[in-house]
Amino acid sequence: MKLVTSWGRLRAEPHRVVFLTDPDCVRNLLSRGPYPGLAHGMARSYGDVCLNPGGTLWVTTGLDHFIAFDDNTGRLVCEAGVLLRDIQRLAIPRGWMLPVTPGTQLVTVGGAIANDVHGKNHHVRGSFGDHVLSLTLIRTNGEIIQCGPNERPDWFSATVGGLGLTGVITQAEIQLRRVDGPWLDTETIPYANLDEFFWLADDSEADWEHTVSWIDCITGGGGRGLFMRGNPTNVEDRQAPQRRKLTMPMVPPVSMVNRLSLRLFNMAYYHFKKWQPKRTIMHYEPFFYPLDNLFEWNRMYGPKGFYQYQCVIPREVGQDAVQALLKEIARSGDGSFLAVLKTFGNRLPLGMLSFPQRGVTLALDFPNHGDRTHKLFERLDAIVREAKGRLYPAKDARMPRALFEAGYPSLAEFMKYRDPGISSSLSRRLMGS
Repeated sequence: MKLVTSWGRLRAEPHRVVFLTDPDCVRNLLSRGPYPGLAHGMARSYGDVCLNPGGTLWVTTGLDHFIAFDDNTGRLVCEAGVLLRDIQRLAIPRGWMLPVTPGTQLVTVGGAIANDVHGKNHHVRGSFGDHVLSLTLIRTNGEIIQCGPNERPDWFSATVGGLGLTGVITQAEIQLRRVDGPWLDTETIPYANLDEFFWLADDSEADWEHTVSWIDCITGGGGRGLFMRGNPTNVEDRQAPQRRKLTMPMVPPVSMVNRLSLRLFNMAYYHFKKWQPKRTIMHYEPFFYPLDNLFEWNRMYGPKGFYQYQCVIPREVGQDAVQALLKEIARSGDGSFLAVLKTFGNRLPLGMLSFPQRGVTLALDFPNHGDRTHKLFERLDAIVREAKGRLYPAKDARMPRALFEAGYPSLAEFMKYRDPGISSSLSRRLMGS
């Protein structure tokens, strides 16, 4: 047994760890148990979707081989433990890129599918699952299921965004998108309030592929922030920047994220960025993955760890609900250095439990202050529930079951595809098993 934690570092609990390295042996290993088991990648999920305390973790990072890549069509076949970082490094020099990528490239393909991750371009390219052409799923009873949008689409819809609960993904075929290189033409625009944010978001959808904003969560709910947008661009004879990789060397005895540091950081960050050049050419890594340059950054929250709270609110009530959320957060004095506000496009969720839906999403990190933090979450939950929104399971560690059931109306249909030999801390908390 080995102590394992997730990215939020809220607790470390014992797991039986089994490393998967040979795809030909996965079926036999899964059928042996012991159950319950769960596929586990890089543990970049913030909450307990990747944990199975007292049970088995089938670690997939050893399934890290590229199987085939077509330079002409951009179709990539790879094992599920391949990192998004390695796909980008393989594909971009050949004129291709992942169509959708989350805020870190240090996640596995299997994890990206199981959580149907999204990026800054949902209004243009949807979520990660929209670009998966097929996948191989192995069940604990030994059944092997090949599925995709046009092959056993019900299994595909259950598995994309299915939180790893339908089986273990071992292989996938992904359609990449054509690019001229690793560069983006970017623009950063300060905004003073939510009216300006929503105007910028709407105005940018037609001409900008990537849109996202940082929002100051400390200023009494005023909603000032920095709106960032970007498009892939062709730049000749430009060297990629040499980014110095830093590491948070230790876990401090108390959280470095507190009311004083938040106020000082947010004020300095807003004014510094406000007076910087607004239009610039950026390499894809700092634009897509700003935190990947600081390894183990999650340590800064101290020994008690942290929560991330990410919700999506339907667009019709989005502005009022986000305003209410920001007021509650500002009143609490807690919050995040990197609070993210962005809009999702008018697309139906691909998976039965996929998080993205048309609306606006707000994501913040909160230091774990125990009961004080949970009481704040209860107030935020009430706003999300009234707005008919939902929380992101990949980021969650404490969502009430009633809020999960209300936010994911296809849950009953999804349960038909559950693998009885697979369970997680999240599934036991929100689904009962």
